[in-house]
Amino acid sequence: MAFQSQVKFWQDKRICVTGGAGFLGSFVTQVLEQRGAKNIFVPRIEEYDLVNPQDIQRMLDASLPDIIIHLAALAGGIGANRARPADFFYINLMMGIQLMHEAWKRGVGKFVAIGTVCAYPKFTPVPFREENLWDGYPEETNAPYGLAKKMLLVQAQAYRKQYGFNAIYLLPVNLYGPGDNFDLETSHVIPALIRKCIEAQEHGDKEVVLWGDGSPTREFLYAGDAADGILTATEFYNGDQPVNIGSGNEISIKDLAMLIARLTGFEGQLVWDTSKPNGQPRRGLDTSRAVEYFSWRARVPFEEGLRQTIAWYRFHRNP
Repeated sequence: MAFQSQVKFWQDKRICVTGGAGFLGSFVTQVLEQRGAKNIFVPRIEEYDLVNPQDIQRMLDASLPDIIIHLAALAGGIGANRARPADFFYINLMMGIQLMHEAWKRGVGKFVAIGTVCAYPKFTPVPFREENLWDGYPEETNAPYGLAKKMLLVQAQAYRKQYGFNAIYLLPVNLYGPGDNFDLETSHVIPALIRKCIEAQEHGDKEVVLWGDGSPTREFLYAGDAADGILTATEFYNGDQPVNIGSGNEISIKDLAMLIARLTGFEGQLVWDTSKPNGQPRRGLDTSRAVEYFSWRARVPFEEGLRQTIAWYRFHRNP
């Protein structure tokens, strides 16, 4: 069964997108507009600190949402997670738990909670299936973040069971695309690799030093595809089970680095610093639930998405 988005579903809905000014959020708001949404409220971090209950109340007073899509998160790569584990736990937990509770109290029609692939156990069999979520402890470097986000699944299921509250929980894999975070202190692997290769090329460096040994695998999803998946689920999925949102394509970090070097034109050596952590050994999602529940699949080919991301960075960066 194919699910075709209906303009009439969106055009009279008041939609609050937390994190809507961020990387993924910019794609979500763009796709919302394409689907016919007229009333989109994006709370800015300068005006609303969603860890603060009073700011949550003010935000809900201002937006009066029919639907909340909760994208806001403190997120980052391995280095950021290692440096700030308490922040990653507390901020993500308090934002989500309080917001969902207040949404229920106010009778919001639907709450879309965005989880993370970091919620999966460290040694989850590949491809990751949603039923494996509780089979072990997450990879240590990002466990505080992963567990904080996983509590939203517990809350969504509990509030649905006790109150009949329509909260769904989606698990996007690692995202990439134009507009990503290219700050080497906090970025994820794709923007970090792109920036390192381009800067090495410009400086005439003969090598680029990368973390770990290159053996871990990851799956990556173009942010525009993630936005499409999230909004398709928002429109058509009303169940209690978590759903993976991914591309279904697994690649090793070593192969990824070689691919980005080729696409950026860097011809030097890739040197692996094995004193740095690898992170989770493997990551790849089973995306069959998304197909079964709301007929969604990723569409952007990986190399094409990388080319767009590289082109965006070259155009927007400040040398």
